[in-house]
Amino acid sequence: MRKTYSILLLAGALFLNACNSKKQDSEDNDSSKIENLYFGQKPPGLIPEIFAPGIISLNGRYEHGISFSPNLDEVYFSANNKDEDPSIYFSKLKGLTWTDPKRTNFTKGKKVGEMHPFVSPNGRMIHFAAHDSFTSPHHKETVKTWYVERTGNSWSDAKELNSPINDDFVFYSNEAKNGDLFYTNLSNRKMYYAPKKNNQFPEVHEVGIEFGVHGFISPSQDYIVVNARNKEDAQRKSDIYVYFKKKDSGWSEPINLGNAINTSFPETCPSITPDGKYLFFGRYNEEGGLSNFYWVDAQVIENLRPK
Repeated sequence: MRKTYSILLLAGALFLNACNSKKQDSEDNDSSKIENLYFGQKPPGLIPEIFAPGIISLNGRYEHGISFSPNLDEVYFSANNKDEDPSIYFSKLKGLTWTDPKRTNFTKGKKVGEMHPFVSPNGRMIHFAAHDSFTSPHHKETVKTWYVERTGNSWSDAKELNSPINDDFVFYSNEAKNGDLFYTNLSNRKMYYAPKKNNQFPEVHEVGIEFGVHGFISPSQDYIVVNARNKEDAQRKSDIYVYFKKKDSGWSEPINLGNAINTSFPETCPSITPDGKYLFFGRYNEEGGLSNFYWVDAQVIENLRPK
């Protein structure tokens, strides 16, 4: 009896040890995966840093508009070389490794240019802008909002959004958590939003902010970041500003994010990561006016929030 009891105790101890080892391995893998989010880069502080240099941010091209999936394991962004139409690229975190960025072709040749991708908060849709060639007549009138829907591990055929949104020259669509679609109407030089009703966007409304393009709604929907010309400094062609949502209604006055973010080079296309932790934007530089992605702790925005 004692021998049987001892064998049972030994078997139990081995089982518990195996479970603990498996649990530890799982925790180690999860920890490693978390550490490898954002391409394994050390998170920035309150001073912007170039994002994934040599991987996502490449010298010699324009990079503008970047979006991560809700789980932060996919990234989509637009880029193009000088005098080329823009394209959307993507990379995925598989295991502990990000895939090499590859070019997508959502419209399968229906449109020459694709840009400004945004992964919806539920991860099931990507909004983006598509248009005819830059060299074609009336190019601007062809810039419309398109979308694809997730189908398993891939995406559906692209469709132009059937909504009054596309009655004008529009781009930079991004979806709030409640499904409302925010975007820039360049025909009117204003920011609009379209409430989502039965998976449709049947009407549009002005957001009601003073100025700015490439407007991006925060995940918590309590502020909007935009880029706009600095009215106080003619040398600043494009700075990033924030509007905070008021408790009663409307928005605050635009607040410049300051010299730590805005430089003598233009800053454009601001966006906030799904977890609300980081601000991304494009910054033009001295290398032929081309731009790279930068990121910074979103605390720079919170530090400006009216008390």
